[in-house]
Amino acid sequence: WREGLWLIRDDVATTEELDDAIRYGFGLRWAQMGLFETYRVAGGEAGMRHFISQFGPTLSWPWTKLTDVPELNEELIEKIVTQSDAQSGMHSIRELERIRDDNLVAIMQGLKLHDWGAGALLKEYEERLYEKAHSGIVASDPDFSEPLRLHDSQVRPDWLDYNGHMTESRYLQVFGDTTDAFLNFIGMDENYRKQGFSVYTVETHIRHVCEVAGGEPLSVKSQLLGFDEKRFRIVHEMFHPPSGDVLATAEHMLLHVNTNKGKACPFGKILYEKLAEIWNEHQNLDIPDYAGKGFQELNKK
Repeated sequence: WREGLWLIRDDVATTEELDDAIRYGFGLRWAQMGLFETYRVAGGEAGMRHFISQFGPTLSWPWTKLTDVPELNEELIEKIVTQSDAQSGMHSIRELERIRDDNLVAIMQGLKLHDWGAGALLKEYEERLYEKAHSGIVASDPDFSEPLRLHDSQVRPDWLDYNGHMTESRYLQVFGDTTDAFLNFIGMDENYRKQGFSVYTVETHIRHVCEVAGGEPLSVKSQLLGFDEKRFRIVHEMFHPPSGDVLATAEHMLLHVNTNKGKACPFGKILYEKLAEIWNEHQNLDIPDYAGKGFQELNKK
């Protein structure tokens, strides 16, 4: 900050040039590694001791004027304001806030892929949310004589489209979360996945029945439509709890896989036995009239 004021005062650099030096340079490294880990990499194979020891003699050098604070007079203030307006004046503060937040999210999502820095914290946080979202909804002794209520949610503001209703992709997200809840319920937890097994969705059919506005509560009930040694078929009904109105339905076919080999394989014992327990009752339920149906034919006359 003090060095930057001097550089602007003495016409060495503008506000934009100083910002570029950070966001195109060390700012990128600091965002993922901070100060000392960046130094460690800079030390190369010789290590941190080699890098830091190089600075020993410089610490006794005389300070330059850059460590002092220039007089923050009206002339310097006006120069900073004018340069800042030229740099960013085309954006409102709200636009800059949105740009900042979108970029921060993008950086954290990128770091999450590598389980690093702020991305590692984001990954851990999302895993906690996942476990919390899929625990405690089902009763300790669930009634399998009716569809299972496995997932509750609420339409968030960022789920809305330009019509003010929940956008299409969020329907799939809610149904996907419900499928995850079902998988967790039958025994496919983190420990199961760590053994190299999971379940993949191979087919999906969604029906949008009614629109739903922001802030509205959502609940989903799930009915098992059949299973064999490697697959199961399930249907979800999303409804509005206060009214009971059906908002959407989703039918899925899922396949059990060995994730290490990338091949389909039979369910593990815990999953197969739980599916059989549910199917023992769900096979007696009425199959929804829309299940198994595709799109209606449209014949141009």
